[in-house]
Amino acid sequence: MKALMLCGHGSRDEGAVREFAGLAEKLKARLPDWKTDYGYLEFAKPIIRDGLDRLRGEGAREIMALPGMLFAAGHAKNDIPSVLNTYAAENGVTINYGRELGIDLKMLRAAGERIKECLRADGWQDGEPLHDTMLVVVGRGASDPDANSNVSKVMRMLWEGFGFGWGETCYSGVTFPLVGPGLTHAAKLGYKRIVVFPYFLFTGILVRRIYDQTDTVAAAHPDIKFLKAPYLGDHDLVVETFVDRLDEILEGTNNMNCQLCKYREQVLGFEAEVGLAQESHHHHVEGIGSSADCKLCDTTCTGACQAKPAAGAKSAAGHSHADHSRGGHHHHHDGGTHHHHHHGDGHHHHHHGDGGHDHAHDHGHSHAGGNGHTHDHGHHHHPYPHADHPLGPRSMR
Repeated sequence: MKALMLCGHGSRDEGAVREFAGLAEKLKARLPDWKTDYGYLEFAKPIIRDGLDRLRGEGAREIMALPGMLFAAGHAKNDIPSVLNTYAAENGVTINYGRELGIDLKMLRAAGERIKECLRADGWQDGEPLHDTMLVVVGRGASDPDANSNVSKVMRMLWEGFGFGWGETCYSGVTFPLVGPGLTHAAKLGYKRIVVFPYFLFTGILVRRIYDQTDTVAAAHPDIKFLKAPYLGDHDLVVETFVDRLDEILEGTNNMNCQLCKYREQVLGFEAEVGLAQESHHHHVEGIGSSADCKLCDTTCTGACQAKPAAGAKSAAGHSHADHSRGGHHHHHDGGTHHHHHHGDGHHHHHHGDGGHDHAHDHGHSHAGGNGHTHDHGHHHHPYPHADHPLGPRSMR
């Protein structure tokens, strides 16, 4: 049978979880010959393992898996492959992993439609020049400069495609500039209308904070009209891009761009991370902190769970909140799983019966016995080198 697994990050926000499930249903309808299921890394249920269990229960022995991610940072490169590899090794199935949505013409067209919706609501008509209007694209933000630079490329292609007077990029967290400083800077450039577009797949606390900070900056600059464009959502072209990613797996053309990967090459400012072992910290937090467990909010996440602990206090999932906002997570792992990284340019999973896992994202190094590279069970992720930048990277509050 043909089986497809859609792997999402997950959110404490019920709206975001519903929207991802809705996208999975649209993908299922688009692929009637496939058994399609979905699950989340953290903060929501079902978890990825649940979806894989259902597919295996229906007879699947070879499963195609797609990351429900716009760009390839830590979740798509490390965490999802680790979950999939572990499951495959434990259950005797083959899982072939596809790449992220990435920079794609269909995704750009979907983004363009969302921006047009916003402009049309303000009276703009197709074909009218936008030389007096500025575009600000807001990305999620990551500690991976390759993923962050992709947001800038999206912004540039939208800026040039529409002919906006100017364009800028900012981020909701982890890197810089954050939304507040980014929009404050944009307000100084002399444009009377600024379109703020969250390049996000789904709603959630970050999207609402982007809109809230837009309102705050707009209130301080009443002579400028700030327009809030809708996020991507389950646009038909987004669904079609997922179908393209599935086709790439089947054709064997789903290679990830490794040329700018900080784990493989000496990216300026991130040289110390070349060759780092890529291990997931999500195995012990899958499903924890979901809306079913958290009672601090109703259906709309307000971030109360993050604001409640004192600085440095740990949540139920074991994350240090102070560290998490600075990009230096501290996670404890139980058990003695051996991770073997064998790296070439391929983007497929290979599974070994001895418990070692070949990860899908390949970086040109290996960590096996005899090389002096060991991990204790409590480890730190490598700190983000610009954690003290004055315009970030503390996440929006």
